[in-house]
Amino acid sequence: MATMEANPAEDGGIRPAKILVVDDEPDLEILVRQKFRRRIRRGEFEFTFAQNGLEALERLAENPELEMILSDINMPRLDGLSLLNALGDVNPEIRAVMVSAYGDMDNIRTAMNRGAFDFVTKPIDFEDLETTIDKTLRHSRVMREALSSQNQLHALRQELNIAHSMQLSILPTSFPSTPEYEVHGRVIPAKEVGGDFYDVYRLEDGQLGIVIADVSGKGIPAALFMMVCRTLLKGIAIGMASPAEALTEANALLHAENQASMFVTVFYGVFNPRSGALTFANAGHEPPVVRRLDGSTEALPFTGGVPLGIVDDMQFEERTSNIESGEFVYLFTDGVTEALNEAEEEFGNDRVHETISGVDPGPAREAVEALVRTVVRFSGEAEQFDDLTCLVLKAGGNSQ
Repeated sequence: MATMEANPAEDGGIRPAKILVVDDEPDLEILVRQKFRRRIRRGEFEFTFAQNGLEALERLAENPELEMILSDINMPRLDGLSLLNALGDVNPEIRAVMVSAYGDMDNIRTAMNRGAFDFVTKPIDFEDLETTIDKTLRHSRVMREALSSQNQLHALRQELNIAHSMQLSILPTSFPSTPEYEVHGRVIPAKEVGGDFYDVYRLEDGQLGIVIADVSGKGIPAALFMMVCRTLLKGIAIGMASPAEALTEANALLHAENQASMFVTVFYGVFNPRSGALTFANAGHEPPVVRRLDGSTEALPFTGGVPLGIVDDMQFEERTSNIESGEFVYLFTDGVTEALNEAEEEFGNDRVHETISGVDPGPAREAVEALVRTVVRFSGEAEQFDDLTCLVLKAGGNSQ
């Protein structure tokens, strides 16, 4: 079961994370208190409850120390979407996680586009909910620390450290591992921080969405743009079966609100474990590499897309590749291929293929570590200028 440290109080003690749960189902309060009773007793969590959006606003006014809202979307009097709209005026720093029926994808996508940090679906999986709560609280505290330190950011190193923390706070810390597939990812941030991120979505009909992306720029602007991209992609992806359509819509939204002229390369794939089909679209990202059963490797073909945020009304295309049980798909950023050694040689695509082909990776975690370890050994004492990020999908999962 996932755990996280409670807030340190100013007097050196422990301050519990204060969470507001908003739902019109009367049994939910009992269920939440029962499921999280150990963490409540340890002083890690403190829950407040409201039955609709109006009551939630009252609780927020009464308790400005609330860090997070877990809110149903469909409620009487004031629903979850209207509550989201009101949060900007009441407490713009609070993070909201929305709850709705699995089939209510339109409302979930709307909630993500209105600023929800994450979502869970009904019936609630409390293990997944706990992971989501911990991730949301980590991100909230990083943001609070960044804001409280704003007046002290006179050195580039302080800014980069905050950007690192912001980046890492939203990356998944647990990965799916089933008899049908398993996934693992890792990022080693560089001193000159960029905006690499990856994500994994459980989609309808047992399918799995996998994303890897690299935002242009450095420091806090890149980290903030990365979080916007991650939220948009997740909100869009859960309601669209087509990766190409998801990237097309994400591009339109990012381009419309992109005053800083930033962009992001993205690979988005949807894996169907029943058929083995990996359907994907690529927005200017490094092509993933597939390790076949015989040890041979092949790069997935480009689909002709440019990075998101550059061209308005860009239409993306998609392709499909079959991934058999026991085969691996390696997703990575250019921090892998462009890693330099002390002689200023690049690691390059050829070494990526040689590394992937030359090892028997076993589980997805070992596949990730083998590639990362080889790149780090190649770089030696040379300075790392870009994030080193890798995500691996293994078809067949932990049954192998």
